[in-house]
Amino acid sequence: MTFTVLVPARLQSTRLPRKPLADIAGLPMVVRVAQRAALSGASRVVVAADDAEIVAACQSHGIACVATRPDHATGSDRLAEACTLLGLDGTDVVVNVQGDEPLIDPALIDACAALLAQRPECVMGTAAHAIDAVDEFVNPNVVKVVLDGAGRALYFSRAPMPWWRDGNAGGVTALPSPAPLRHIGLYAYQAGFLRRFPTLPACPLEAVESLEQLRVLWHGERIAVHVTPSRPGPGVDTPEDLARVRALFA
Repeated sequence: MTFTVLVPARLQSTRLPRKPLADIAGLPMVVRVAQRAALSGASRVVVAADDAEIVAACQSHGIACVATRPDHATGSDRLAEACTLLGLDGTDVVVNVQGDEPLIDPALIDACAALLAQRPECVMGTAAHAIDAVDEFVNPNVVKVVLDGAGRALYFSRAPMPWWRDGNAGGVTALPSPAPLRHIGLYAYQAGFLRRFPTLPACPLEAVESLEQLRVLWHGERIAVHVTPSRPGPGVDTPEDLARVRALFA
């Protein structure tokens, strides 16, 4: 199938300023991400940047880039503008690869994109993998997802779920069976829905959990989920994460 990868890139990050331009083995991180995404089956990979420095860095390394407004509230808003700039609409498929995932698996990008062809009733696709450690299960920075019988998302949460009524009566010391699922922040969209998404009113659950994807479920749309057997490579949110990824490249 034909799809476009969009990589949103914002210069200022609270935990790691100038993150897209952070050097990883001689290349800016956003370039590393785009190069990795280009190994997928995408017809093109385009960075959606909020700053001229990111645009210049991409251009100097042969990476396609569009300049978007610097005042977007969310990455989805930035991607919606990028769809307009690129003339994408309707059933065109877009995969959002986060700009801090320099070790993203190209096969996972393909699998996420394929969900929309397999599940025409869904406007979005995403991915998850099994949690194998209690500390991840209880960590609010690890987002969990529960699925219905057809592999579609029922709910996303920062809380441990599903809650093991009997096993967790004395505190969370073991994992339920089957294993809970960790959500992976990789998204496929129909471009028409992605352009519509910023116009949907935010919902109370989204505000409480700080999870934008809950807006989709709140408004009655469906999200297909690909469960991968492999844990994805580490992303970069903090200086410690950056050091870890630099060591892997080294």
